[in-house]
Amino acid sequence: MDLQDQLKKMFPDHVSEDINEEGEEKDSIWMQDDPIICKYEKRKGKPITILEGYTGATEDFKLLAKELKQTLSVGGSFKDDKIIIQGDYRDKIMQLLKAKGFNVKRVGG
Repeated sequence: MDLQDQLKKMFPDHVSEDINEEGEEKDSIWMQDDPIICKYEKRKGKPITILEGYTGATEDFKLLAKELKQTLSVGGSFKDDKIIIQGDYRDKIMQLLKAKGFNVKRVGG
């Protein structure tokens, strides 16, 4: 008997969070018609990539930032409704976002 079976015996009325009764995906991100702006800047002599223009929920944009940082294995942050990625990764980010179904517009350089 594993831990899951023991927990089911202790709490028979509990419904696991992994099961979604509505059939919706848990990691779905709201798609928008307007393009996400992908900019390149230099701050303190170091290159950064900035994504802005997402009109959905802030939590969805934070999840997208986390996923991009993990996929690219780089650092970054989420501030003022902008995703800031360390380094010039415009091409890779644009490919990833287009694969997810977003419209992306490249600005600068």
